[in-house]
Amino acid sequence: MNNSKGKASLLFYSLLCAALLAFIIVWQLFFRDVSYYVPVAIMLVFSMLPLLFRFEKRESTAKEITLTASLIALAVVSRAVFYLLPSVKPIAAVVIVAAVCLGAERGYIVGVFSAFISNFIFGQGPWTPFQMAALGLVGFLAGIIFKRINHNRVTLAVTGFLLVFIYGAIADISTLLVIYGQKLTLQGILSVYSTGAPFTLVFAVSTAAFLFVFGTPFIDKLSRVITKYEIIKKTE
Repeated sequence: MNNSKGKASLLFYSLLCAALLAFIIVWQLFFRDVSYYVPVAIMLVFSMLPLLFRFEKRESTAKEITLTASLIALAVVSRAVFYLLPSVKPIAAVVIVAAVCLGAERGYIVGVFSAFISNFIFGQGPWTPFQMAALGLVGFLAGIIFKRINHNRVTLAVTGFLLVFIYGAIADISTLLVIYGQKLTLQGILSVYSTGAPFTLVFAVSTAAFLFVFGTPFIDKLSRVITKYEIIKKTE
């Protein structure tokens, strides 16, 4: 992918992240009687369109799509395995690794789809679109960050720790809107975020730990697979 196409793709996904987040907030505020599966379906379709267009133009391969799907499955399984440990989940770490190896666009796709699919295990609800947007943004930002800096145990752990707080800030919007709707108050906002902070902190620490211990070996192995089978010639 040449530089101009790469910039166009990043710009598109930047606008897509912002537009979808605004869309689900408007849905929750004004159309909450509409099933949450409607915004979920819209998010899934719009998230996949660029990848499908590239596939039709032969800019994307079946190998690339298979690898992306495999990473989504791995992210889902990684969350399910730690079912009994609240907030201790490697799912964000897997999404970040995918973004490092495959780029921001695919990191976003892995994040969105892994959040949606894993919620068939953990429970679907009006929080699902927010979790999809939040985890997709984690993958997208990780891809941008590690395009500009080198990855190692420390940078992976620190980045993962910080990005999870962005995830928590977005995911907790669903709680705010479900409880308060259009009657938001500063006290209500502080109450929700202070209640959710310990859970977000545990998630952030566990994500950093997973990335510190397993991140670099996982990236090295995944990069060798990509190179050996020529899955992606050049990431964004």
